Amino acid sequence: MQIKIAPSILASDFSEVGQTVALLEQNGADMVHCDVMDGNFVPPITFGAQLVKNIRPHTRLPLDCHLMTLHPQTHIEDFAAAGADLISVHVEACGKQTGEVLRAIRALGVKAAAVVNPATPVSVLFDWLGDVDMYLVMSVVPGWGGQKFIPESLKKLEELRSFCVKNGKPDVDIEVDGGVTEQNAHEIIAAGANVLVAGSTVFRSADMRGTIASLRRV
Repeated sequence: MQIKIAPSILASDFSEVGQTVALLEQNGADMVHCDVMDGNFVPPITFGAQLVKNIRPHTRLPLDCHLMTLHPQTHIEDFAAAGADLISVHVEACGKQTGEVLRAIRALGVKAAAVVNPATPVSVLFDWLGDVDMYLVMSVVPGWGGQKFIPESLKKLEELRSFCVKNGKPDVDIEVDGGVTEQNAHEIIAAGANVLVAGSTVFRSADMRGTIASLRRV
C-alpha cells in the first residue's frame, strides 16, 4: 500500500499557515492534517472551517480534517464547503449515530473516516467498514501535540488491518495520529498503518523534506 505522510498543522505557526501548507506540498507531504478542537470534546480550542477555507487556495494537497468536537454532524457541511477532502469523526462523539454521520459526509462528496481514542477498543470500528474511506487510530490522548506514542496502539493497528483484510477491504487507509517519529515509523507501518500523522517531528526538523521521506520509508 502507498505510505502517506500527513503533517499536522497543529504544530505549526498559525500566523504563517498559508505559507506552511504550501511548504508541506513542496517538501513531499501527501496530505495536510487539520486538528479541529472545540474545547468540549477535548479541552483545547484550535480552529474551525474558516481556517480550512483560508488555506485551501495555498495547496493542492488533500485537507484531512480531524474533528475532535462534540456533535460533529453539525459541522460537516461547513467543512465540506470550506474545501475539506476528508473528514474524520470520533465514535466517542457520535455514538450510535456514527454510521449516519459517516454516510452524511460521503453524501457531501467528501471522504469519511471513523476515529477511536486510546481507551476505546478498535473493534467498535468494525461495524462501519462499508461506510468509511479511512480509519484513524489515536496513539495519544487527543488534545495536545508532542505526546509520546502509546505502544499498545500497535496491537490495535494489527487487529484493524487484519479485520479489513479478512473482510475484503485490504486497501482501506488506516491512519495513526500521535507520537509518530522517524524512530517508530517503521513498526507503525509494519503493524498496518499506511497514513502517518506527524506534527512535531516534521515542524521541528531542520530538514523537512528529509524527515518526510524518512517517515515514508519502511
